[in-house]
Amino acid sequence: MGQITVEKNVNGIEGLCVITPAVHGDNRGYFMETYNANDMEEAGLDICFVQDNQSMSTKGVLRGLHFQKNFPQAKLVRVIKGAVFDVAVDIRLGSNTYGRWYGIELSEENKKQFLIPAGFAHGYLVLSDTAEFCYKCDDFYHANDEGGIAWNDPTIGIKWPGVEGTYNNSASAEGYTKDGVPLNLSEKDQKWPSFEDFRKGI
Repeated sequence: MGQITVEKNVNGIEGLCVITPAVHGDNRGYFMETYNANDMEEAGLDICFVQDNQSMSTKGVLRGLHFQKNFPQAKLVRVIKGAVFDVAVDIRLGSNTYGRWYGIELSEENKKQFLIPAGFAHGYLVLSDTAEFCYKCDDFYHANDEGGIAWNDPTIGIKWPGVEGTYNNSASAEGYTKDGVPLNLSEKDQKWPSFEDFRKGI
């Protein structure tokens, strides 16, 4: 027990947690527990995860902002190679922090994990040449249940590190750069609605 420290309600957003595991290292390398249900429960985080996912992306790739509409997922995310700037946006109806975001750098060096409850939109920007991203979910992926919000919506106002460009009333990456290199988004992620249009659609 006691293999993690938990910072709860980061940025004043209820349920968002930053988790730092205990790392045991010597001249051979290191060992750490990346997940322990007993430690999570002791910290008041009683979540049953049912699916693990892993992805690889290159520098300048931005994924998001994603959520499932009818089957919202809690996620426990971390990076095993490279570094990303990871973001969660509160889209829970009735929440005191509705529309507020929080971002954190997750990397193979800091080994931090980000616990994102159900009811958040999520995305990340790759900061390193490549990044391998892992996350647990407490519900399965449901096809045709995907939702999204424009990553660059000024109403939300996410400060993506190193990203420059001008918002043209869409999620298009045209004209945006990350450290001088064109930002790389999927076609789908460039078509998500604005936060205001998302709200009108509820």
